Amino acid sequence: MEIMLNGEPVEIPADAQTVAGLLKHLDIDLRLVAVEINRDVVPKARYPEHALAANDAVEIVSFVGGG
Repeated sequence: MEIMLNGEPVEIPADAQTVAGLLKHLDIDLRLVAVEINRDVVPKARYPEHALAANDAVEIVSFVGGG
């Protein structure tokens, strides 16, 4: 299935078709990012159950600390 990931088309496998599955597939620590699907922020508690659909616009934003 193809999604738009941070503005780029990406083909994802069947086991990555939830937010949690996508983050695992991309080797991203879910504690360090926020995820937006089609301009709606997905709460972290819903990552395991939030299914992705073809052509979803997914934005993954990393938190940056500093002073």
